[in-house]
Parts: sequence; C-alpha cells; structure tokens
Amino acid sequence: MKKFFFIFILICSTNESLASIKNNIIKNLEAIENFSFNFEQNINGKKEKGNCVIQYPKKIYCKYDLKNNKILVSNGRSLVIKSDNSYYHYPLKKTPLNLILDKNFVLNKIRNTNEEIIDDKYVIFKFNENEIKINIFFDVKNFQLIGWQTEDLYQNLSITYLSSVILNQKIKKNIFIKPMQH
Repeated sequence: MKKFFFIFILICSTNESLASIKNNIIKNLEAIENFSFNFEQNINGKKEKGNCVIQYPKKIYCKYDLKNNKILVSNGRSLVIKSDNSYYHYPLKKTPLNLILDKNFVLNKIRNTNEEIIDDKYVIFKFNENEIKINIFFDVKNFQLIGWQTEDLYQNLSITYLSSVILNQKIKKNIFIKPMQH
C-alpha cells in the first residue's frame, strides 16, 4: 500500500509540474508583443544564420549573414524572400510561418496539446495543421521560445534555433514593408 501511495504522489507531482511548465510558457508567450533574436536555420541540410525581429501578429523581418544580402519579410499578408539575385513573393497563408507567427494560434495549440520534456532541458509541443507538421521548442527553465521545426506538404524539413532573444523592445514599424523587386 505504501508503494502504491508513493507512485500515486509521484505521478500527481509530475503532472502538476508539467501543468506548471505549460502555464508558465503560456503566460510568457501571452506577454510578448515582439522579440528579436539571432537564428541558425537548417533547411533540408542547408544551414544559414542571421537575425530576425517578429512583431505579432504575423510580421517578421530577417537579415541573413550571407554575401548576397538575403532578407525575409512578412507584412502579415505576404512573404518576400529577396537577395541580390532573386526575389520570391508568396501569400503568407501558404507558408508554415503563417501559423508560427500567429500567437493566438500557437497559444491555442499549446493549451490543447500535450507537451514532451526532452533531456530535462526542452519542452516541445507537436501539432499538425493543413498538412504542415510543426514542433515548437521552449526552454524548460525560463519558458522562452527557443526554436521550431516544420515539415511542409512537400516534406521540406526546416529547423530554426533561436539565441540572444530580446523581448518587447521598441522596433521600427517600417522594417515590415515588403522590399521591391530589382
């Protein structure tokens, strides 16, 4: 009987601790209006680095550390990826970023998804939406977003790691204006 009671307490405290982690992640995410960060991205084995600013809802500006002056910009409706020698324009709703940049969508998914703890360091939430697989990673200690992984309907795998995150700073609103084609 003592063994059963101990296991019951252990299970209850583990569930309580997971609920506390999830609640802290939700609380932190709700308080974020914008954030900037450095990133390392791996898309199907091709690695790139740079820095980004995200402004909710659905705005992002990223400058890549590449010689070709690559930038990625979303004004909330469309997504432009521009470099010295290329220009791509997409409706945002057709990209995985449409979901990742939607704070209310992410919060709703977190509330309704079971989390996993990895190596006592990371909390991961996994969900599928419109044939897109999304994993969002948070730090288990400070409950901050540290990255995401997406797989689109063409099975393109993209992993993005965040570092040097700065929350709720004053940002220039005009950085989210779509760059013009050459």
